[in-house]
Amino acid sequence: MTRRVAVLISGGGSNMVALARSMTGDHPARPVLVLSNKADSAGLTRAAEMGIETAVVDHRPFDGDRSAFEAVLHDRIAAAEPDILCLAGFMRVLTAGFVERWQGRMLNIHPSLLPKYRGLHTHARALAAGDAEHGCTVHEVTPALDDGPILGQARLSIDPADTPDTLAARVLELEHQLYPAVLRRFAAGDRRVILMP
Repeated sequence: MTRRVAVLISGGGSNMVALARSMTGDHPARPVLVLSNKADSAGLTRAAEMGIETAVVDHRPFDGDRSAFEAVLHDRIAAAEPDILCLAGFMRVLTAGFVERWQGRMLNIHPSLLPKYRGLHTHARALAAGDAEHGCTVHEVTPALDDGPILGQARLSIDPADTPDTLAARVLELEHQLYPAVLRRFAAGDRRVILMP
């Protein structure tokens, strides 16, 4: 049975593109929706060019009413009947109420080696701490921020010349490898952890 995947984005959608490109051939899943909270997200154009249905649920008209925003968000996602949700640079913190409706079916990629550096500015924080390694993590989404079961990690050595920007670019390349690998396994019902050196 082919699994249906919805991808949530807020920006350029490079991880969404990596996921969508991977879902071909004998892959157990296919993309059915790319949704953004920003109408000008470049990722929406990229998704449309790939023939994937797109949608926008702008958070701004809800004026901080997260429950109202998430009710519309949920309804729009549910209309596409996805089996799996992939957060790929979706820059809205979701409430427990939303997460619980999709828990066990929602993945996120985070640019750090969780449990280190939940939240934002992970690359700068890793450099400030003098870490020797950095990377990214794919995890199941739970109500706690960046805190669900880990399904995959990819790591790299930090170079003494790295800046937050150079480190971010290098980690992004790892994300484009790790997220598709984890999704393929997850869509087949396999939750074993993938570790990339």
